[in-house]
Amino acid sequence: MANAERVTARQRAILTAIIENYIDTGEPVGSGTVAETMARLQKGESSGVSTATIRNEMAALAETGLLEQPHTSAGRVPTARAFRMYVEDLSGGAHPRIDAARLSAQSRMQIDSSFAGLAGTQALLQRTSHVLATLSSGVGVAIAAATEGDMLEHVHFSRLAPRRVLAVVVTRSGLVRDRVLALDQDLTLRELETAANFLNENFRGWSVERVRAEIARMVERERSEYQMLLNSVQQLWVKTVPESEIDGQTVYVEGVANLVGSQSVGSQEDRERLREVLVALETKQRLVELLNAYIDARQESVRVVFDLAEQAPEMAGLVLIAAPARMAGESRGTVGVIGPKRMHYENTMNAVSYIANVFDRMMHPTE
Repeated sequence: MANAERVTARQRAILTAIIENYIDTGEPVGSGTVAETMARLQKGESSGVSTATIRNEMAALAETGLLEQPHTSAGRVPTARAFRMYVEDLSGGAHPRIDAARLSAQSRMQIDSSFAGLAGTQALLQRTSHVLATLSSGVGVAIAAATEGDMLEHVHFSRLAPRRVLAVVVTRSGLVRDRVLALDQDLTLRELETAANFLNENFRGWSVERVRAEIARMVERERSEYQMLLNSVQQLWVKTVPESEIDGQTVYVEGVANLVGSQSVGSQEDRERLREVLVALETKQRLVELLNAYIDARQESVRVVFDLAEQAPEMAGLVLIAAPARMAGESRGTVGVIGPKRMHYENTMNAVSYIANVFDRMMHPTE
């Protein structure tokens, strides 16, 4: 980072104290607060730095573009560049603090209990967005890896109640897609079993996106009792693999209320910008493009992205913390948090890293 080499160790310590106080309070931080924080970090001992010295160092940090003074208050707030430096220090340096193993025992227990009993990538990703929203001050996002070209291995239907069916689809890559279907027409256990057998016998080894088109052609072509079976098969398959998922990627988003609560909406301009952010979050394809632009399925660690505005101008001022989720070495999607610059980076980064490894842990629970 430009000018980073000119920041001394003492200035970095002061900057860290300012950022962590600002994250906690949202208020400009003064020299007295910094002195108290540094003394606390020294476990009650004096840090050896006077408030006058801290004020001078804060002025120097402001000159380098790492701090700014929002109004006539004596306090300062960190800039975007300061947050970048802070995250770099968390991830590297002499004492890196970003490691899934450093996540608090309470958070690990909360995550593990949230995923207990779940099976299949879809269920895991759906729960992931909820868990990350709960643990962070931002929006939890989970995106399944693109399934284009994935081959059907097996399908099974279970009757839960009148017109309610549990569908489970397993693909050759190991992806398990499970969904509760609300049917327009009730089907008996016998009809469900016959439909599953038909799909397994006729379409095993087919790409999932081809199955819908072929069933539609068969329905159009047949005019017999065979038609009744095809109608049942078509109703089940269309709801099991919706058309919206064939060419795209399944997206789960939760915690938008967190983001609304974190944003200042005092002016008309603020309200308009917040509206644009919410629209972008609701446009699932926009989120797919955003995460695919910044998160590489081959990366080994969690990534923090501050320059979202380059890809999505409406996301200016927000930060993405994300990582690829893998199972048996293959990408199953991307998990992450979109939130304000003022978020608890260490906790959120470690939570994202921990959850990204949930898939492999559930496949190999004894490891």
